[in-house]
Amino acid sequence: MTSRAFSNRILRSAAALATLGLTTFIYANQIELRAFKLHRVQVPVLAPGTLARAGKREGEPFQILHVSDFHMLPDQKLKQKWVASLDALNPDLVINTGDNLGSDKAVPSVLAALGPLLNRPGAFVFGTNDYFAPRPVNPLKYLTGKKRKPSRVELPWRGMRAAFIEHGWQDATHARLEFVAGGVKVVLSGVDDPHHELEDYSQIAGAPNADADIAIGLSHSPEPHVLDAFAEDGYDLVLSGHTHGGQVCLPGGKAIVTNCGIDRSRASGLSRWTEKTWLHVSNGLGTSPYAPVRLFCRPSATLIEVVERDS
Repeated sequence: MTSRAFSNRILRSAAALATLGLTTFIYANQIELRAFKLHRVQVPVLAPGTLARAGKREGEPFQILHVSDFHMLPDQKLKQKWVASLDALNPDLVINTGDNLGSDKAVPSVLAALGPLLNRPGAFVFGTNDYFAPRPVNPLKYLTGKKRKPSRVELPWRGMRAAFIEHGWQDATHARLEFVAGGVKVVLSGVDDPHHELEDYSQIAGAPNADADIAIGLSHSPEPHVLDAFAEDGYDLVLSGHTHGGQVCLPGGKAIVTNCGIDRSRASGLSRWTEKTWLHVSNGLGTSPYAPVRLFCRPSATLIEVVERDS
């Protein structure tokens, strides 16, 4: 092969790779980033007879809508409309595990998205990206799994929290809550974001009320030491977000990184943390505005159907 032929082959290969890279970016940024998806999972943790006592029809579950990681920007109208449409699912309880904001002007957009869902029983915890604005970062750093320091530009989280509470949602951060939703007696506790050491589990430590039908723990980031604490105290279900499901995944949605302490097989979806305690990790509905791509990892919310366990 002559040197000119070799050079031409190199140039053609480089052009093909560049075209593939550009095509992949356009797909990840313009198509998959907007291809919202609803997952449905079933969790058998209720005692036999609970649903009938709650007034449910035969075969009707207790439904929890789990949303997380909006990273909302004001111009994301399609996302806002899609989230608002989830009210048609008629969930008994709405759980939001944080990282709602993508800018300091996004609170009205978050409230518009949640709109009708705020009129349903709901609870929330925040993530670091509710408190502090995102900052530019090398997108490749995400794939290393290294923890990224948040900016110190404060976001208007206090106003968002006040709006949530004004509509009737409850802040589960370092609180032990008890209430009835959909006829089911719920105990629910949460911690502040453990990914940046904001949690203080000692404030909620101890077994949940044994008279409750279901005990739920909330943590924005599914860090193993927090999951272990919930499990040791006897919680049935822990809900988290943060991971974005890996965000840029291999085919089949296989995460490359989790950006936290859990293993890649648990980066999104439902799994058992212990024999008693289930874990659900939402892969979220957004991304940092400085890394606006998703690949083999569609943005999503999850309808969790809580049913009775075998007698």
